[in-house]
Amino acid sequence: MEYPRNQMEFERVFASEQDCLKYLIEVKWPNGFCCNNCGSKDYWLLSRKRVKCKNCSAEITVTADTFFSQSNKPLSMWFRAIWWMIAQKSGISASGLQAILGLGSYKTAWVWLHKLRSLMVFPNREKLSGKIEIDETLIGGPAEGKRGRGADNKTLVLIAVEILPKGTGRIRVETSPDASGYSIMQFIRKNVELGSTIVSDGWTGYSFVSSSGYNHVMKKSRKSLQEGEELLPNVHRAAALTKRWLLGTHQNYASPERLQKYLDEFTFRYNRRKSKSRGLLFHRVIEQAVIRAPVLSRKILDNSQ
Repeated sequence: MEYPRNQMEFERVFASEQDCLKYLIEVKWPNGFCCNNCGSKDYWLLSRKRVKCKNCSAEITVTADTFFSQSNKPLSMWFRAIWWMIAQKSGISASGLQAILGLGSYKTAWVWLHKLRSLMVFPNREKLSGKIEIDETLIGGPAEGKRGRGADNKTLVLIAVEILPKGTGRIRVETSPDASGYSIMQFIRKNVELGSTIVSDGWTGYSFVSSSGYNHVMKKSRKSLQEGEELLPNVHRAAALTKRWLLGTHQNYASPERLQKYLDEFTFRYNRRKSKSRGLLFHRVIEQAVIRAPVLSRKILDNSQ
């Protein structure tokens, strides 16, 4: 199906609310609309995100059982929010989205962006494979006190990077409660294919890698996280890019409770950094929106307290 490839095409393809509704119908029913009541494929477009079956006159809400089902905002606003979030390679801040869409408050824009980040983790995505560098880093504002894996007021983050013959491939970035062997192996099993080669430093948390179905290349041990940059350059480059993105786009305003959502967005962007089509990424996110349940604003706001 046709999807926009640039801003001008986006404005042409989605010139009205009905255009957005037609697009959503095509994504939701890729083999053609099918009435839930009688199976007919013919329909009329109605208002309020509904269609009417030409055969049995049943009225069907197109957004039912989708990400958009609990929203009273026009699809055109959601489509523009998704487009702007995807089209900007460095992402967009809540204040930026508020200005672009003319939303009434910063809080509304902030909630919208958190909702959209939930669409950026695709279910059943392929695990990393081949040669994988893995290490930890600390994310958070300046804090006095001890440094290293147990530093106060900072969040420990595990990072895995695929190493290709030329450059790097995909990444996975997740917060972790600690750097224990249990937490590290949970992260590896979730994100890395069995039989892959794990490259790490000499931290004892990686001592279970070889006995868990992975090959293990252990580089010399170190005394601190900072000393690991030369040992594992690829994963530390990914860590630096993550921190720079958080600081540049979001002014490092990511609480420990919210950090994973921001990391999910960064992972989505990094893994698709070579994509030449913003429009295809937009289409993939809409596909996710069709099969995902809505994210309630109340839940986001309650968790932010």
